Amino acid sequence: MSAPNSSIGSWQSLLSRAMDWSSASTDLSVINCSFALAFCFLAYTLSSYNTNSKSADRVYELPGSSLIHAWFFFYRRFDFIQKKFKESGGRPFRFKVLQHRIIAISGEKARQAFFSEATLSLSQGYRILTGGSPDLKDLELERISGKDLQREVDETFVRKILSLVRRDRIADTLPSLLDDCEQLMNNWGIEGRLNPFEEIYLLVFQMTVRMATCRELAEDKKAFKELANQYWIIQNCSTPISLLFPWFPSPMKKRKDKATAALYGLLYSFVMLRRNSPRPSTDPIDLLIAQGDSDENIVGTIMGVIFTGVINTGIISCWTLLYLSSNEEWKQKAEEEIRTMLDNHNLSGSAEPLHRRLASIPLNVWEDELPSVDLIIRETLRVVGAASIIRRNVQDEVVVDGILIQRGDFLTYQVADAHMNSAIYTDPGKFDPSRYLEGREEDKKETFSFLGWGVGRHPCAGMRMAKLEIKLVLSLFLLGYEYTLVDKSGKFPKTLPRPDRNDDLHSRPLGDPCYLQYRKRSEEW
Repeated sequence: MSAPNSSIGSWQSLLSRAMDWSSASTDLSVINCSFALAFCFLAYTLSSYNTNSKSADRVYELPGSSLIHAWFFFYRRFDFIQKKFKESGGRPFRFKVLQHRIIAISGEKARQAFFSEATLSLSQGYRILTGGSPDLKDLELERISGKDLQREVDETFVRKILSLVRRDRIADTLPSLLDDCEQLMNNWGIEGRLNPFEEIYLLVFQMTVRMATCRELAEDKKAFKELANQYWIIQNCSTPISLLFPWFPSPMKKRKDKATAALYGLLYSFVMLRRNSPRPSTDPIDLLIAQGDSDENIVGTIMGVIFTGVINTGIISCWTLLYLSSNEEWKQKAEEEIRTMLDNHNLSGSAEPLHRRLASIPLNVWEDELPSVDLIIRETLRVVGAASIIRRNVQDEVVVDGILIQRGDFLTYQVADAHMNSAIYTDPGKFDPSRYLEGREEDKKETFSFLGWGVGRHPCAGMRMAKLEIKLVLSLFLLGYEYTLVDKSGKFPKTLPRPDRNDDLHSRPLGDPCYLQYRKRSEEW
């Protein structure tokens, strides 16, 4: 039995972080704060009686309290995984988050099995242990209907995504996407300073809503603003306590449930609007209606598209602009490549504004004739993408890299194991798109060395749409504006921004905020 003193350091650290988190939440009540303290006390008590069991297999069993492990797994996941792999000597390790058993794995063989094994469920791993998106189980719908509505949505989600991002649909919607961005960017004025993690996110949010819902919602400014408001409430209420104890009626939990209900009601009203319309359209909601989906299923699908699409595409759009601001060589390559594309394929005439000229370019050109931009996006995905991906074994026992995974167990693989691996990528922390060029091709050194768009059985279903949205943002910004990266004092930062790797959902920069100082270009060219 471990002596109580052996866990005092961990307990004190946990208490400190709990208090920091509590003070950072401006609307957290005394109830929530008291609960955090009670949680810490319980964790300390349990850790005093935990033993370091010696597993008969090659998996290292983490010693100490499962509650402490759970807290740091949710609160500082990247650091937790990194630290525990050092503690285990690089061996896979096992720990518990409440009643769930999790095994962390690393290495090429484990990576290959993780992304190829048919019994490992992406949706269950994401919903149970990641959070950040609304769940139909949080509403009363399932009790009333007697159905597992969220499961129905999850089981058909990829198929529906693929139907929404068909080439013909994207091509038809391309002019509207550029019109949407132009309207929002006009609000910036001729010159100024913007926070990309707000303004660029908004561009991506608008395009995602356009691609996932209907014209009426995408062009209703009041409804769009309400949708965005409820979206951010749900995102910001995904705290460690809400994930660890989803049943606890904390103010954050109540606020998230209220926002989920409001979001559901808003989307449901537009589904009914389209279902009752005498004139069917080619918009996404009408497409899902034509496929025979229920109203609840359509709303659940839309919520899934928005919450997965906005976060991932928004992150990469923002960081791509940040990295280019400090890499003049690749910034010029991207700008020249986009300008050449525009000169060669613009069908609307030079008198038209930039966004209209871009809208006349065929979709296949956007996809095939921007090789440097593709490398830039790929490198941004690699440098920023270091999150811990979670899967759940939903069938019988399965062996992954020599490890027996029981039914219901979770596996987690940290993308940094590949993306930040110096044996694969030279100077892995450096932004260097040339590493993919012929002659280097560092991403081909091992199986599944690049995970940015998913691999194996789990490729990104929305990749085509995500790539296009990023390219549209880059084209409008690089050709439409001169810009530079600045800190809060208006000067180029002394140190370049680095993503917060413990923030799996948002990957915002660490430290002081950074901005893009911009000035609109003349369109005479």
